[in-house]
Amino acid sequence: MVEVLAGAPDEVVTNAILRMVSLSPFGHTGELALITLDNGADHNRPNTFGPASLNSLSAAIDQAKKSDAVAIAVTGKPFIFAAGADLSGVGSVSDKSVATAFGDLGHEVFLKLYESKKPTFAFINGLALGGGLEVGLNSHYRTLASTAFIGLPECFLGLVPGWGGATLLPKLIGPENAVQVIILNALNNNTMLKAKDALSLGVVDAVYEPADFLEHSVKFAADILSGKKKIDRKDFSKDSTGFERAIATGKAAVAKKYSGAQIPSPLAALELIKAAQTNTVRDGYAAETKVLSDLVMSDGLRASLYAFNLIQKKRKKVEGAPKPALARKITKVGVVGAGLMASQLALLMLRNLKVPVVITDLDQERVDKGLAWIKNEIQKLVDKKRLNPEAATRLLGNISGSVDQKVFANADFILEAIFEELSLKQKLFKDLEAIITPECILATNTSSLSVEAMSEGLKNPERVVGFHFFNPVAVMPLLEVARTSKTDDATVATAINIGKDLKKTMVIVKDAPAFVVNRLLTRFMGEVTDAMDEGTAYEVADAAMAPLGFPMSSLELLGLVGPGVALHVSQTLNKNLGVRYKVSPTMQRFVKEGVKTFYVKNEQGINTVNPAALALLEKGEKASTAEQVRRRALEAIATEAKMMLDEGVISTPQEIDICMLLGSGWPMHLGGILPYLDREGISEAVCGARFHPKGVASLP
Repeated sequence: MVEVLAGAPDEVVTNAILRMVSLSPFGHTGELALITLDNGADHNRPNTFGPASLNSLSAAIDQAKKSDAVAIAVTGKPFIFAAGADLSGVGSVSDKSVATAFGDLGHEVFLKLYESKKPTFAFINGLALGGGLEVGLNSHYRTLASTAFIGLPECFLGLVPGWGGATLLPKLIGPENAVQVIILNALNNNTMLKAKDALSLGVVDAVYEPADFLEHSVKFAADILSGKKKIDRKDFSKDSTGFERAIATGKAAVAKKYSGAQIPSPLAALELIKAAQTNTVRDGYAAETKVLSDLVMSDGLRASLYAFNLIQKKRKKVEGAPKPALARKITKVGVVGAGLMASQLALLMLRNLKVPVVITDLDQERVDKGLAWIKNEIQKLVDKKRLNPEAATRLLGNISGSVDQKVFANADFILEAIFEELSLKQKLFKDLEAIITPECILATNTSSLSVEAMSEGLKNPERVVGFHFFNPVAVMPLLEVARTSKTDDATVATAINIGKDLKKTMVIVKDAPAFVVNRLLTRFMGEVTDAMDEGTAYEVADAAMAPLGFPMSSLELLGLVGPGVALHVSQTLNKNLGVRYKVSPTMQRFVKEGVKTFYVKNEQGINTVNPAALALLEKGEKASTAEQVRRRALEAIATEAKMMLDEGVISTPQEIDICMLLGSGWPMHLGGILPYLDREGISEAVCGARFHPKGVASLP
């Protein structure tokens, strides 16, 4: 047995507490050995399995087997079943034998449930992820609380379900459903299963309401033991066609997600699923341990865990934020503009801040269009049962619109989302200042203009702040809060409070051209378009970053951002930061001719080149290879990141990493962008030093 993970922080032990429950009140003789998993912490700290926790569970199962109990069940502390393996020490593992021993330990403990001669049950009373769900899969029967979520997120983290999930789930629910849970859900932003979906797929055998979940679960066990209830299991081992179809579906999903890049963990999981058709359980478990230990000893896993842990940390704490007590109370919000972006912002605030929101625009037709869009989106939420009719009615009562900006007179926070032209925004803020209270905050959603320049000439420039969202607003988690030299702490504290209520991950940035994400992204994409303008074939330039596994290519991203926005940002940065930000003649032609995308979908939904875009490409004579384009783009990012840190645009390398992970779709499996540049030797080659110490997002 492995006692500790070398160099790991102290394990928060999840104890396995055994007690006997009489089955007589539930219609069966004898007792049930009920094991409760409990780490002694509050519900904010989920049960996890490190070596000591696994040893505790092992001892409890052994004791239950030796007892007179007629069956064994495992449940969790209130609200939580178990969140899987304790990964806190994985980054410090430098000996593969330690990883192998940890994998073997989990298998041997869980097999005690799977191979038990006494029937075993998992009463999944709350969140069950990874190894937590695998406790259930190794049990003979499973019940689930109706409010619980379950899932196997390992492929999202750069691992595989390594304590039985990849072997048992295809046998339990079939290969196609297993690929959905293990691969597709994990790659789709780590989607978890709701109780009703887990039941319909056959992952669990029964679902009960949480109020009397344990009583119903014990009754379920009694009925199984007495023969009153029987669960039929299908044998999927003969379904060769289903296995072939499932693996093909999984491979296609991985290729689409990572643009054809070979990403180890999901591909390894698919191989384990495929092998589950013929493998015995113990053979499957041995294969899981081998794959798991290989992945643990890879930079890929450390990169993924670095990114995951960074995201979790930054959700909770905003670097450099003033004291929350300085924040002002928000009772009414104004949004200037009623276009699509402004309407998205208004809906987001309406749903999360639970205060009246009013939108304005130049004429009633635009206002009505914005209100109609918001009301339609609320109705969609009702139709999808994501919002009940009563809550929808309350939201609709809180949204209004006007062409008269005097409706902002009693607002506490106003966000402008009008056309990206400095003079228009300056005039707007001066007009608003004559209407609003001195405490009302003026925020701008600008993506590249100077926030401080917008506040010039105002009586209270200290209440102006940048509040830069990313499109689509409801989905993208990042929010850049831009502080000018005049913005005061109360304004920033209020902005941070609002951002938290909006469930955004925030970074405070200096008011500098394009802030962080757009500055880096424009430099990065600029190298690709520059290479095309110089004469590199578009297919070569666009495929240059494919080996990194981005969710979309540079030219696909251009279609999402829009040539108009891309050109405007590049022109702004060219003016403010110099010639390294070139203004592409191709982009200028796209905007002039109204070309909005480089690719269009054909009838089969496949990207094909837009002929109108192809005709407007600059005809250069200096072609580059894909490797040369990739290298120059990554070197440009390294150079720009170093400048931004030196200029104080952002405080730490970690914040640049979080910005690119959450604002630009930098792949999780690469970790942060700066650790990747460190690992590739680009940081030292271009900047003379690493951004992070050795061992960050890489082998120690």
